[in-house]
Amino acid sequence: MAGTKFHNLDPGSRAIVVTEFLVLTGIMMIAMEVLRLSGTATPEYFNSNFIIQLFCFVLPIQLSILAVGLYNQKIRETFRGVIRRLVVSVALGYFVSSVIYVISPLTVVDGNFREFLYAGAMIGLTFTRFFALKMQYEHLGRKRVLVLGAGERASIIERRMRRKADRVSFELVGFVKMPGDSAEGIKSETLIELDQPIEAYVLTNGIEEIVIAADERRTNLPVDSLFLCKLRGIEITDIIDFIERESGQIAVNLIYPSWVIYSNGFQSTNYLRSSLDWIFNTVLAMVVSLLTWPMMLLTIIFIKLEEGLKAPVLYSQERIGLNGRPFNIYKFRSMRTDAERDGAKWAQKEDPRVTKVGNFIRKYRIDELPQLYNVFRGDMGFVGPRPERPAFVKELVLNIPYYNQRHNVKPGLTGWAQLKYPYGSSEADSLEKLKFDLYYIKHRSFLLDLLILVRTAEIVLFGKGR
Repeated sequence: MAGTKFHNLDPGSRAIVVTEFLVLTGIMMIAMEVLRLSGTATPEYFNSNFIIQLFCFVLPIQLSILAVGLYNQKIRETFRGVIRRLVVSVALGYFVSSVIYVISPLTVVDGNFREFLYAGAMIGLTFTRFFALKMQYEHLGRKRVLVLGAGERASIIERRMRRKADRVSFELVGFVKMPGDSAEGIKSETLIELDQPIEAYVLTNGIEEIVIAADERRTNLPVDSLFLCKLRGIEITDIIDFIERESGQIAVNLIYPSWVIYSNGFQSTNYLRSSLDWIFNTVLAMVVSLLTWPMMLLTIIFIKLEEGLKAPVLYSQERIGLNGRPFNIYKFRSMRTDAERDGAKWAQKEDPRVTKVGNFIRKYRIDELPQLYNVFRGDMGFVGPRPERPAFVKELVLNIPYYNQRHNVKPGLTGWAQLKYPYGSSEADSLEKLKFDLYYIKHRSFLLDLLILVRTAEIVLFGKGR
């Protein structure tokens, strides 16, 4: 679920969102009928009181479902894993609605009504997901796709979209080899030799989308045939836009200046937006600080217990921020004090320099909490590309095209790249994360920031941090 607007979502995601809303609404109405039969006074359907109660029940649960990743069309999870996430979602929804009832004048129905209501929600959502998975809801609106090209550019689809989960929204019919295509292209996918005009093949085989992925396009594309296909309602998509839509990243190695110039997105910031961003981030940082200070205090205590009273709790590093300006970032120390006695090194998975406490606080992103100070200072926001160290930036700018463009926005505590590619320990990983960072910069909006913040809960709750 990469889109931030409902009409931009894939049909499967739209269907499951609407279905679960209707199921939860139905459960609420059934519960109201049970109360009414028992003689308890209940609000009339669809008056203001009922609608408020309904949204206090439904909205927290559906936001929690979003937060744990169950509205992600390409989630790779067993049914048991789905149930586990539903339990977390309903529990979070119950907690959030309880807070709403505490801080608002809304009345709570006597007895164990809310507990039975949320138990019903768990049962209803479980059955909904069971039948949705059996019916393969993620395949709703699935397109039959033909790729023009079988060379180096087209091979990105083969390499990057190998799994079934990567292709749930489209059925790849095959690749048509074009003049000028590299011989080192498609290896194991279906290659199609056309013995008829493309428009005839498209109509005969029910093709709904053509992806242009030829290595040499200037004189080799069948423009007249593509024109006829377009007139017949066939979608024509450049491979860069196809990869962007299906994977939530921009293929850095394929983009060219004219694509950036003519594509939508990459809007510049203005003074009003920057001011609103600062207000939003500052208020959110205050709220998070109030909620997490006990966790920060416990972290300090455990670091001292593990490494002694004289052991430093915090450490700072110079990072590169907005417009390439350096600033000092603050974190709870998760590595030994001598971790970089031989100079700056990439952090590795299962890094032996990480302490026991450090391993835990990194897993649940607790080590990032001191960066709230950087948010207050305006060095960072909550959402944006992760700031990198100057020594690495100098190297990466030279070796990776467009790397410097990630400094066009303020760095963040979390970001699109952290959701999609959560671990980076090499130059190759930096290239992969840049693809997601550029996607974020292109589509940056308040709604996308909110989506990323909500989805970050999945990383924290399920310990996916590093």
